[in-house]
Amino acid sequence: MKIKNNTVLVILGPTASGKTSLAVSLALKYQGEIISADSRQVYKGMDIGTGKDLKEYKVGSKKIPYHLIDVVSPKTSFNLAKYQKKAISSISDILKRKKLPILVGGSGLYLQAVVDNYKLSESKPNIERRNKLELLSVSELYSYITKLKANFAKNLNNSDKNNKRRLIRYIEIIEDGETVSKKDKDLYNFLIIGLKPEKELLKEKIIKRLKERLEKENMLEEVKRLKREGVSWKRLKSFGLEYKYVSQYLLKEISYEEMEEKLASAICQFAKRQNSWFKRWQKQGRKIHWIKDIKEAEKLINK
Repeated sequence: MKIKNNTVLVILGPTASGKTSLAVSLALKYQGEIISADSRQVYKGMDIGTGKDLKEYKVGSKKIPYHLIDVVSPKTSFNLAKYQKKAISSISDILKRKKLPILVGGSGLYLQAVVDNYKLSESKPNIERRNKLELLSVSELYSYITKLKANFAKNLNNSDKNNKRRLIRYIEIIEDGETVSKKDKDLYNFLIIGLKPEKELLKEKIIKRLKERLEKENMLEEVKRLKREGVSWKRLKSFGLEYKYVSQYLLKEISYEEMEEKLASAICQFAKRQNSWFKRWQKQGRKIHWIKDIKEAEKLINK
């Protein structure tokens, strides 16, 4: 099937919703290449905790090309502007080769920066200022943003409000007198497909996958290896979810049972925040086609 030369397929959904397997199946059928839209999969060596599922990209003898996975060291900072630049470059390259770019992920901000073509600030990080801001709590940082720019603070979603690194970056940009982000014209023709399993089913999948990562895939060893390779405990904790709670367990700050319980709860809350982000994006006017299976996806693409 011929795909229009400026068409980009987007597959989004909360964690554990089956995005990767759907993307791989569609990539096989439509000569696609996958671009990850995950804020943690960009880091090398962070495989189990981020759910890279690299084995899924091989079907028989056929390998599905993927982009923006394993591109930087976890000791290196990587921000939204860098991601956007690399993602748009990958899309352009895939289209030039007459293949279908498939942007896949659950990081709402990363997806929106590409699809809505955010014009991002060129403001550079101020290390001295950043170190001072690091000493503040999330609530203190949010209160400070409210003082600086009340309307902007009011419109932040829960994911942003609870993300320390993102709040610090917003403060840097606002203090530099720049706009945090604004939309430009769409660069491509985006078809956005969404996966949203029933709440209880998703919870079951999250808990099952977590047990597999802990008991069969040895996620504890992955965190230990990252530490041996020079990634600090502070840095590991900053990645959140698996890396935060496994680090706390390895440091004997919590028991194994507490780690498992807190982590399951945190991942379920994370999935809820992801769905809230997508809902908010729809309210802003972006069309998301929610589907139940691959047949519905194929009908939309064929149309």
